Amino acid sequence: NSLTGTFNDTIDVPSVAPGQPLYNNKNPRSGQPYFNPNYFVPEPVGQIGNSMRRFFTGPGMLNTDMALLKNTTIVENQQLEFRAEAFNIFNHAQFNNPNGQVDNIGLGGFGYVTSAQNPRIMQVALKYIF
Repeated sequence: NSLTGTFNDTIDVPSVAPGQPLYNNKNPRSGQPYFNPNYFVPEPVGQIGNSMRRFFTGPGMLNTDMALLKNTTIVENQQLEFRAEAFNIFNHAQFNNPNGQVDNIGLGGFGYVTSAQNPRIMQVALKYIF
């Protein structure tokens, strides 16, 4: 809306509606928008919006990976390595950022968290070293 002619809207930012709280719900599991979509309003035509750039933070990440391994010597120059690995070992839900496309308002649209990182993944390996 700023009519500056920049590519990919790198300068355009929305305006902030006065008196509206940014966060009305920070629980991605609730089925409600992660932030208040009414906080933002389109900037006036020919002007740059009044909100700051990059002020918003999404859901946090808490990831714990773990690996256990055991080396066993078979003969002098040969070994067998057993390895067990677990990614996101505590299976903590790690939600991705909410949808930020203003043109996608509605259920599953603007302000909603609709995806998450992978759940717990475990793998084992056996390696023969010679």
